[in-house]
Parts: sequence; C-alpha cells; structure tokens
Amino acid sequence: MQTTEMTDMRRAWREANVSPLWEYALAHGGARAIERAHLWPWRTMKPLIDDALRLGGMDVVERRVLSLINPEPRLGAGPSTVVNLTGGLQCLAPGESARPHRHSMNAIRFVLDGRGATTIVDGKRCTMEAGDLVLTPGWTWHEHEHGGAEPIVWLDVLDAQLHRYLGTDAFEPGPVHDVPDVSKETYRFPWPDAVAAVAKAQRGPDGAKRHRYVNPRTGGPVMDLLDCYAVEIDAGTETIPVRTSSHAICAVMEGRGTSRIGGDTLAWEPKDVFSLPDGNWISHRADSETVRLFVCTDREILRRLDLLTEEYGGK
Repeated sequence: MQTTEMTDMRRAWREANVSPLWEYALAHGGARAIERAHLWPWRTMKPLIDDALRLGGMDVVERRVLSLINPEPRLGAGPSTVVNLTGGLQCLAPGESARPHRHSMNAIRFVLDGRGATTIVDGKRCTMEAGDLVLTPGWTWHEHEHGGAEPIVWLDVLDAQLHRYLGTDAFEPGPVHDVPDVSKETYRFPWPDAVAAVAKAQRGPDGAKRHRYVNPRTGGPVMDLLDCYAVEIDAGTETIPVRTSSHAICAVMEGRGTSRIGGDTLAWEPKDVFSLPDGNWISHRADSETVRLFVCTDREILRRLDLLTEEYGGK
C-alpha cells in the first residue's frame, strides 16, 4: 500500500474514532512484561520532603504528597507505584492541618518519621506515632492535624489504580456531613502491638515471621481490598524466594538489608520504600540486625477473584 493511502486510512480511522487492534501489542497475547522493582531511599526523599514543606500552606494544596511513580511501568499500565496500588509520602509541618475529604478509594497511612499528628476518621481521633498504621476506608471522612514539634511523614497506599480501571473512583470535599457511628470501628494499629505480635508469629513458607493486621470485627483483612503485614527477618538470614501474582509496597521500619527482586538487588535501610511487583522471584536478607518491614498488598483482591498464585523455592 502506498504511503499516501496509508496516511488517508489512518486519518479516516481517527475521524471515525476507531483504532486497529492488530497494532496493539497487548492484543496478541505475547510474552507479558514483568515489571521491575523500584526503591525510593529515605536519604533521597527527605530533602525533597523538606523542600515540599517550604511550599505554601495547606490553604494552597489539598494534601502535601509526593507520589511514588514507577519509572518503568508495565506495558499498558498507567502511572502508579506498582500495579493496582498507588503510594506516596505525605507530610505535615507543626501546626498544620489538612482539610477533610472522602473518596471511594481505600487508603492506609503508615507513619515513617515523626510524631504528634492526628488523623480524624469519621470523627474518630487516631494518634499518629512512628510505625503506626491508620486506616481510612473508602467513603470515610478523614482529615489530618499536626500538634507536634517536628514535621511528620507517613506512607500513603491507596487502591486508586484499581478504582480508576473499574471506573469507580470518586471524590467529595468537605465540609463533613452524614457521619455514621464508628464507635466500634478500629482505625489505628500501634507499632509496638505489631512488633509484639510478629515476634510470636509462626514462620511462613519463606522462613520469615508475619503478623497480619486484621479487622477485629471480622477476623479478615484489615480492609476489604488492602491487606497489610508486619514482617520480621532474623539477623543474618535470607528468606526462601517466593513468586506471586500479587503486588505490594514495602516500607522498612527497622534494620538494614537487601532484597533480590527478579534480576535486581535493592539495598535498603530504615524509612526506605520499595515496590514488589508480581511475577518476580523475591527474597529478602537481613544484615547484622533483625529487620522489620511493613507490607501493603492487593493479595486479598486477587484471592477473592481466584487469581492469586504463590510458589516458593525458585531462584
């Protein structure tokens, strides 16, 4: 076909709002690209957070968040930290508050640095100390206020990417209204409780100890579509490699070590954040001290859809 004919054909396609499926790589069912892991080191992120704190007050920004964007996303995936999950580092300066809003997306807040802030979830006040997990389930009103003396930084993880794909992402700004009775709900999980629980946990198939954060009312995952774990790895040991169809975001709370994720080896230390993409053989090694990690995953979503796979012992 002549070049001019092809040009005319493509113009006609555009005008008719159609696209040739045979030119779309994902349509051919070829080899599926495996996403690479990425590390966001605290030593790199802290200066960026300090810069962000010097921006205008909270009357200028809805939330002061640095979103964690995978520089090499899978073909066809939108901007996110890892498939299905979007992470970010949110910060507040002393005396600041972030006005209330709510959205359809579920979100967790895991405190990396600082203390003295409070997240208010449907009117329930949740203290924020280093290592604490605070939940803001979908459609709960939430706001943050900081009464401490130093800035506070926490990791946000949302199932935003999944909601966008499904077309169910929605947002409503304050003021707060129609607040339900949440007196029996648990939104805050203190880090010392998680440390005590994971120390007593049985070792999993990979050799690490895991404490699953659970909803005390149901005994199930801490939120319907987000599953969270505290993971403990003994000093000088390496976990057995695991490969899974789930995706996760990991934060280092205590200790130093390395993770082998596919063909990459990431060296990490406290307050670092890294992604755990599906399809990679993954193992973690602790250096000379016990390591404790916080992991947020979409494992529960895939389990309910009968799409969860896990295998151990590969390389």
